[in-house]
Amino acid sequence: MMKNLGKLHGLTGLLATIVLVLILGITPTLAATETSVTIPAEQDPEARAILVNMANFIAKLPTFSVTLRSGYDAIQEDGQYIEFGEKRRILLQRPDRMRVENERSDGDQGLVLFDGEKITAYKVDENVYSRVEKVGTVDDALVYMVRDLQFVLPLARLLHTGLPHQLEAKITAISYVEEDLLFDVPTDHLAARSGDVDMQLWVAQGNEPLPRRVILTYKNAPGQPQFRGDFTNWSLAPEVKADSFIFIPPAGAEQVPLLAPVRQRGSLPAQKGEE
Repeated sequence: MMKNLGKLHGLTGLLATIVLVLILGITPTLAATETSVTIPAEQDPEARAILVNMANFIAKLPTFSVTLRSGYDAIQEDGQYIEFGEKRRILLQRPDRMRVENERSDGDQGLVLFDGEKITAYKVDENVYSRVEKVGTVDDALVYMVRDLQFVLPLARLLHTGLPHQLEAKITAISYVEEDLLFDVPTDHLAARSGDVDMQLWVAQGNEPLPRRVILTYKNAPGQPQFRGDFTNWSLAPEVKADSFIFIPPAGAEQVPLLAPVRQRGSLPAQKGEE
């Protein structure tokens, strides 16, 4: 029973859980301890410059791959917090190719592909897939999933080339916390806020300012649930095979209609992607 508490049903929720939960957050409030800090609500020029530099760097990458290991809170009816997790392997080739492999903490696996002409979602355990025509860029596909299909894509902005402008528009306060050695990589630890989300972000120092860790708090949602993610195995020159973005249905696979999912209790609060 416990492992089913946060499970999303059917393929209609597949894109919502697979596609790109990616960036920004803040840790839970703790009782006063020796490590507690007070972050003023301000616009720290150094912190903002680091954030904007990261956003511009990612937005201009022609190709990259990354692994995201994430966890999120599913608040139960009795108020208990249950954490569920996922592992995503993301391959992006601009302007119009995207591949996301997903494995949830309960072992459920899925795949989402965009090839410049259509979006395909495949659910491995049930051997079913769904497909919708969409001609355009990765940016176009992300906006289409959020606005037209009404999928829940928290912070899908990370893969959108408009990321720098969107962060500039959304961030209301940002501060520099500290330097931190994360996964043996020197990082800058930032704390930022928007109208709906409190954020912590760890950005690698040096010539490749990539995000390494993110924590989000959905502060206006009941219980203020969190999303936590670590970015590993970054590659800015990944191997891209000829069939990386092509879906060939496995034997016996059934094609089913793709419908906009109904958000279920325990899922993360919706974030509007591209507004």
